[in-house]
Amino acid sequence: MLRFFLIILSVLVVDQGSKYLVRWQMDLGESIPLIENLFHLTYIENPGAAFGMLANKTVLFVILTVVIVGVMAYIALKMANKKSWSFYALALVIGGALGNLIDRVAKQTVTDMFDFRIWPIFNVADMALVIGLLYIAYRLIFHGEDF
Repeated sequence: MLRFFLIILSVLVVDQGSKYLVRWQMDLGESIPLIENLFHLTYIENPGAAFGMLANKTVLFVILTVVIVGVMAYIALKMANKKSWSFYALALVIGGALGNLIDRVAKQTVTDMFDFRIWPIFNVADMALVIGLLYIAYRLIFHGEDF
């Protein structure tokens, strides 16, 4: 169980730390090419969900996140004895959800910065969420993992 909480804490520290550095060192809208025309560090504030959908629906996102984190935590508690990779993938999902929740509660927007120019700009919390959910989906679809 300690590893589970360390994963959540690690996601939160890296996510919030990277967001803090971007807000501290960059101006809103500023873009720094790291690999010209391929990968930029671009500072934006996203008031919505993925792809900017449902902009300014902060209360809805906060409620949904709390419910989803609660469900994921419940599932994780039921899986605690299994210690499978899916158990740890749940920690990534929870850490990512909490990282963006902190932003929404503190400032009603989510700080995003990783810009591949062909995809909406995202952050560390988004990466943790996607990696965790993709792994869980893979296990459910191809291995019928029982939660």
